[in-house]
Formats: sequence, structure tokens, C-alpha cells
Amino acid sequence: MSATSASPSSATRRAWMAVLARTPRADLEAALQRALQGAPPPAYDWLRPPEIGLAMVRGRVGGSGDPFNLGEATVTRATLRLRGTGDAAAAVGVACHLGRDRRRAELAALADALLQMPEHYSALHQQLIAPFAEQQAAQRAERQQDAAATRVEFFTMVRGD
Repeated sequence: MSATSASPSSATRRAWMAVLARTPRADLEAALQRALQGAPPPAYDWLRPPEIGLAMVRGRVGGSGDPFNLGEATVTRATLRLRGTGDAAAAVGVACHLGRDRRRAELAALADALLQMPEHYSALHQQLIAPFAEQQAAQRAERQQDAAATRVEFFTMVRGD
């Protein structure tokens, strides 16, 4: 998103929301403070205060076969709206993550709303989204390498006719 565009594309927003959902609370708080340069966060109203619930986790047989219900996971979600000034439409921030941390959901929803505002986008992207996206990609690559190291190749030999 450029600094002059009015709203992000859905793919861009989906990408930063995925990063926010995987970022720990302490890291979110510190990065928001740095991005806002110590200023207090803008005022907001809750559309849906942080609430904890369960979500069904689904798996697939063999990774790509028929789906089945694996079990339930605890999920926290929140939705807030920044208080707008004048006739400007206020940004709505949404957050959803695994676990029971209400403050983390509040911070992620606030970051989502601020990222939609052109005046906050570049600072938040540089201080929050880009570093944590790189860190999460590196962790993912490390896990894939560890899994690849334990991979076993099977083959069948045919005897005779």
C-alpha cells in the first residue's frame, strides 16, 4: 500500500493480519510503542471486545485427502473502531489468534486499524510487520529443514515376473 492510497488490498491486509496473529504480545506492545514514537494510541470504541471461544481444527487424511475434525483450539478475537474526526470514516481493526490472551487481541486489532491509515502505515510496516514477517519466515524455514532431515524415502523392488 502506498502512503497515499485510501485502503489496502485484501491480500495485503490478509498478509499483515497473519503476521499479527503469530506475533507475541510483548513484541506487539514494544513495536507499537516504537511506531507511535511513545505517543499514546488513538482512542477507539469496541465493536466486539476481546472474547475467548473455541474453534474446530480440521485436518486432512494424508495431508490432502478427506477432511476430518482433529479437535478444538482456544481462540481469542476482537474488533474495534478508531474514533474518527469529522466526517472521515474511522478504520475498523480486527484480530483473531490462537490462545487466551485478550490484551494481545486488543493490540493486534489496534495495529490492524492503524495499518489501514495512510499516516501510520509506513511506520507500522517498518517497525512491526516487516521484521516479524521475516522472523516468522525464518522460523518456518528452520522447521521445514528439521522435518526434511528426518524424511525417509521408501521404494519397492519387484522380484521376478
